[in-house]
Amino acid sequence: MKATASRKELIETIGLEAVPKKRQNTSWYRFAFIQIAVAANAGNFLVPALAVLEGGLSFWNGVLTTCIGAILGFLFVSYLSLPGSRLGIPAQYAIRTILGVQGARFLSSPIRSITSLYWFSVQTIGGTYVIQQLFIRMTGQEVPFLLFSIPLSILMVMLAIIGFDAVKKATTYFLPFLLLGEFTILYIYFTTNQGDTAWFTFQLEPIQGSLTSMFFYASLAFVQYVSGVSASADMTRYAKTPAHGFWGLLIGNGIGFFITALIGCSSAYLFHDINPYVSSSGQTESPLIIGIITLTAVVSMISINISNAYTGGYSLLNTFSRLTRVQSAVVFGFLGVLLSGFPSLVNEAESYISLLGGLIIPISAVISGDYLIVKRLYLNEKAIEQLTKTSSINPYALIFIILGSIIYFSFPDNWSPGFLTFTILMVTYPWFMKHKTWG
Repeated sequence: MKATASRKELIETIGLEAVPKKRQNTSWYRFAFIQIAVAANAGNFLVPALAVLEGGLSFWNGVLTTCIGAILGFLFVSYLSLPGSRLGIPAQYAIRTILGVQGARFLSSPIRSITSLYWFSVQTIGGTYVIQQLFIRMTGQEVPFLLFSIPLSILMVMLAIIGFDAVKKATTYFLPFLLLGEFTILYIYFTTNQGDTAWFTFQLEPIQGSLTSMFFYASLAFVQYVSGVSASADMTRYAKTPAHGFWGLLIGNGIGFFITALIGCSSAYLFHDINPYVSSSGQTESPLIIGIITLTAVVSMISINISNAYTGGYSLLNTFSRLTRVQSAVVFGFLGVLLSGFPSLVNEAESYISLLGGLIIPISAVISGDYLIVKRLYLNEKAIEQLTKTSSINPYALIFIILGSIIYFSFPDNWSPGFLTFTILMVTYPWFMKHKTWG
């Protein structure tokens, strides 16, 4: 009996119901550790690196510009974490108070589940390729892709199934290794001393770049992270207080992205490469340093994917509410492991996932506008009643999401359609809802 009880305590079983007050005991710095741990990965280096490579921004301008956009997005993410820390409920369940039960279950949650599943697979495949290349470089032998990808994905899924405590402990344990690897990469950049690729040239370079490019890449960073508004409450439902959750996310995200932008812009400026793991490992023959960089790439991938699997499982649970939390996590994990073994299938899905961006941004804007402006950061009794009204739907929100999607695809790519769409809906939706009610 004791073994059974301890096994139940080991695996998180709390689903859509509120987290008990005694379990809301996580301090702000633990949330900061989680966010710093998941920040620096190959996908997140992309926007800062492109700001320098393709946007023509100087090193410091690239760092500053993308940090401004990202931190603005993180502010929204932190504010939308408040329903979780105040009510103890997951993000997609809280979104029922904004879109209605039907809108959350059959629109926002499926889209969140699909994108989490896609990014889980992409990160696993990318990490597997890094390990594969290191193995070839050190042994001269090629090992089948599945021999790495399947065990890695299973490990990440198992940690996500265990629950928040596993996410919290794993990222805390990983953080020293990640920081070691990130500072090792920066050390390589600092000590590179070959003409134009010398670190000291950063200090001699003026801040330069057009205002158009600065706006464009700041907006790209904003759009990349603001979609987290639909998942941030999944973590902060375990916060000691709303302030612990809010500031933990904001501080951790801010520090994490600054390190990410610093490394990404360095790689682009010094070596014209968007992947710091590749550019830094190419500057050394030391097996120890190559091993540290590769371990950093793998650990960063595991960190972000535990989070992807954990939040993706809750999105799936909100749609299929008859499942338990563990069952939804197992279903999500099975699909993630399956897709991680087929790189070609995931690559073909990229265009369809890009199309979902035309819904993700309008949904994020409506959610943010409704909670921040219409509801004024507070869910009253009438809003909370919507959680269990199984047939409820907010028709106005759905209309604005559809209109936002049309606007999104109407703008050319170089206009930053995501940022413009988000801004338009953030202004118009709350104004329209000023005297409207639903449900």
